[in-house]
Amino acid sequence: MYRTQTCGELRIADAGRETTLCGWVQHNRDMGGMTFIDLRDRYGITQLVFNMSENEALCRQAREAGREFVLQVKGTVAERSNKNPKISTGDVEVIVRELTVLNPSKNPPFTIEDESDGGEDLRMQYRYLDIRRNPVRQNIMFRHRLAQETRRYLDGQDFVEVETPVLIKSTPEGARDFVVPSRMNPGEFYALPQSPQTFKQLLMVAGLDKYYQVVKCFRDEDLRADRQPEFTQVDCELSFVDRDDVLQTFEGLVKHLFQAVKDTRLGDMPRLPYDEAMKLYGTDKPDTRFEMIIADLKDTVQGNGFRVFDEAGAVLAIVAPGCAEYTRKTLDELTDFVKKPQIGASGLVYLKCNADGTLKSSVDKFYDAGNLEKWKAATGAADGDLVLVLAGETVKTRKAMSALRLEMGRRCNLLDGDAFSALWVVDFPLFEKDEESGRLYAMHHPFTSPRQEDIPLLDSDPLSARANAYDMVINGVEVGGGSIRIHDRGLQQKMFDALGFTPEEAGRQFGFLMHAFEYGAPPHGGIAFGFDRLCSVFNHEESIRDFIAFPKNNAGRDVMIDAPSGISDDQLKELRLSLRGE
Repeated sequence: MYRTQTCGELRIADAGRETTLCGWVQHNRDMGGMTFIDLRDRYGITQLVFNMSENEALCRQAREAGREFVLQVKGTVAERSNKNPKISTGDVEVIVRELTVLNPSKNPPFTIEDESDGGEDLRMQYRYLDIRRNPVRQNIMFRHRLAQETRRYLDGQDFVEVETPVLIKSTPEGARDFVVPSRMNPGEFYALPQSPQTFKQLLMVAGLDKYYQVVKCFRDEDLRADRQPEFTQVDCELSFVDRDDVLQTFEGLVKHLFQAVKDTRLGDMPRLPYDEAMKLYGTDKPDTRFEMIIADLKDTVQGNGFRVFDEAGAVLAIVAPGCAEYTRKTLDELTDFVKKPQIGASGLVYLKCNADGTLKSSVDKFYDAGNLEKWKAATGAADGDLVLVLAGETVKTRKAMSALRLEMGRRCNLLDGDAFSALWVVDFPLFEKDEESGRLYAMHHPFTSPRQEDIPLLDSDPLSARANAYDMVINGVEVGGGSIRIHDRGLQQKMFDALGFTPEEAGRQFGFLMHAFEYGAPPHGGIAFGFDRLCSVFNHEESIRDFIAFPKNNAGRDVMIDAPSGISDDQLKELRLSLRGE
């Protein structure tokens, strides 16, 4: 037996007990006649004591144990004279009588501390060392617990966990596929799944009624903080359900997770139509922890000779409470912010509603006090508030105003770090149009059902058709999305027609699903949660990498194992592949 207790287990009640511990050296302190070692494992830290006057050889051996050495020690638990309330074992220490070095360690390239001196690239290169740090290990343990509670809830709702294939058929819709060459079928390729969408629908045709899977998915797309080339979904599908059934079930799941894992009671989730979300917040992922809704000033401000407003498709405003005293320097900073390429506004107009009731704008040349009073009334601003206005093309201006709203939420300390605000966004457009090609694309995917009353619009006005789709948004982050699916072959064919698929293309890519619909497909719908994203939102973190054991960097590389990498000529030959240019 290597150990009798862990390094986080011993308490004052264990004083006088013989114990055997194993772990890594966190700190080694030579105090002359005494040596103290903090021994660490996954469970905690225990202080070890070596007394030079009692066992000089053992004490000298202890002094030679460097950082991250793996030790086994045997000794007696004793009460500490200088207790440490910051650790769970802080009332005790172990008086060591025997020490075994199970493995020495090179000096690590960064400190294994909560606040490390290693940069992100270095820590990703040595991720196995980074995981020894408390914050990283706790994130991974949190992920484990969240997965446990997810399964517990779904199991309790009679869902069946089913594994679906990882080597599947490539389709050109959606993000780019990762492809895998087939040695036994030269010139042909598998794809890694972007989601198990068609398989979970087939499981509904198969009569399993309720399916779920905590599943790895793959997308070859540009990366950012909340994206990885491989990620995990909580993927679910149900039969004989309508939208309300799905929303009720998975609102229940998220409430259960918050209660079980965060000891937080999450309120009921309002349902916000997509058009209203775009109008009020400029985004379909609104952060509703604070108000600051967007006001439409177009009818109020046009017609006064100010071309920026008169020629704009949209003139939008928000009210920053109590910010009328902002200096010119601060307002210039906000102007520079909205002009950033990723924000995309051409400029910023402001109206100061001063505490004394006077009004001052950056466009006083065009608008007198009476006009500005109308601005104030239209936005609901009060004395002491600052009105910020953006104008331009509608979609672009909404996006910019959404970003400005979040920036002002941060500046005004309205983003409570402990608060969680969740809602459903519903009634998305069924299609979106590519302006260059003129082709329609499914906003979600081609298997999403239109709202029943909008089915006739597929023939007459497809861009006005609404999808029977829904996204869950928490604190401005989309954590999950799904839809009621098409289960009728005729309607599915109509959807393919609207998307510009020829019958041959639809049959080649999705014929297996269309055929399945001929054998009694039930009405069904589902949802998929981004599990990595859920973990980050629960912990108020922006990057999902913090909750993935071995993540890729922003270039999609695993710098620890140096992947992706080339393969040998023999492998290429066996796969009947060649690298172009060679």
